[in-house]
Amino acid sequence: MKIKIISGGQTGADRAALDAAIELGMDYGGSIPKGRLAEDGMLDLRYDRMTELKLYNYDARTKKNVIDSDATLIFTMGAIGDGTTYTMEVAQKYNRPFLHIDLLDETEREAVKIVKKWIKKIRPNILNVAGSRESTSRGIYEKVFKILKEVLMEVAGIEPATFSLRTRRSPN
Repeated sequence: MKIKIISGGQTGADRAALDAAIELGMDYGGSIPKGRLAEDGMLDLRYDRMTELKLYNYDARTKKNVIDSDATLIFTMGAIGDGTTYTMEVAQKYNRPFLHIDLLDETEREAVKIVKKWIKKIRPNILNVAGSRESTSRGIYEKVFKILKEVLMEVAGIEPATFSLRTRRSPN
């Protein structure tokens, strides 16, 4: 199954999804606020497939990514923030399936199984990945990167030896 990964490029879950896709040689992208705005400053230009919007607005970015995708996968660690709540509301409004994984409730192994089953069921061509920022959920980047890499290798049919290991930066 061929899947394009999109996200809003924020630290944490969003960035982990982009890095997993890049490392696996998958198509990626997504909409980002004007100025490539993220909580750690301007999103690095190495994420060259991102679409910069005309607004400095996280909600506009969130809405566009949900609408432009077939489904949204959301990762949090504990309390759900306003941005994640908005993501879920937009997905419901536009009848886009979404799955929320709270990594305080699920082990990484359980999360991999749940996400694989969900993706195989809904078969999205474009998967939006959203969730907590690294600043509010320390360690979420590494967990989501590991989970998505394992999930995407299987559902996209990528053999471990078929992708080239690319340099990845730590989340902060």
